[in-house]
Amino acid sequence: MMSDKPIELIIDESVINSNDVFKIIEPLWWSVNIYDGDDQYYSNLSRFSKRQQQVFAIEWYLAEVNNGGHDQFYYNSTGIVWEEALNGFKEMELIEFFELIKESTIRLGGTPSKDRELRQEQLDKYKPYFGDLDEKLYEIEDKLQLHLMEYIKRNQTDFLFKGEIMVPKDFR
Repeated sequence: MMSDKPIELIIDESVINSNDVFKIIEPLWWSVNIYDGDDQYYSNLSRFSKRQQQVFAIEWYLAEVNNGGHDQFYYNSTGIVWEEALNGFKEMELIEFFELIKESTIRLGGTPSKDRELRQEQLDKYKPYFGDLDEKLYEIEDKLQLHLMEYIKRNQTDFLFKGEIMVPKDFR
């Protein structure tokens, strides 16, 4: 259930200096709907910088792969963020991560659908094996949060935020 009123959320230099990536992208976490298709997704993303969008997508990618592998990432609604995550890794020059997610897209036919049902059909059609990619991510991910924070700090103005966000009552 959503709160009756939005809350004001401020991401300023002190939040960025906390080195908490989740706190920095929190406005996106509560505002971007990944569940109701790409029109809604891109509409929600539009109020945020490209760099915020990419870090948000990378965090979703990591959360899902760590929870259930690339299979889960693409099977669930979160698979909609694959392209922003891919572009984020490229923008940040994190080549190992870029190549890893790029290979996962190739195993799904090259361009995973943004539509969850169609993406699930791609999983059924191509029956990709992702175990090696999952393992590779687990081996290299420990350095990713440091890279993300360095990137955020280098591009701090793209991560500043002040605005109203609807946050579920259970999370306030």
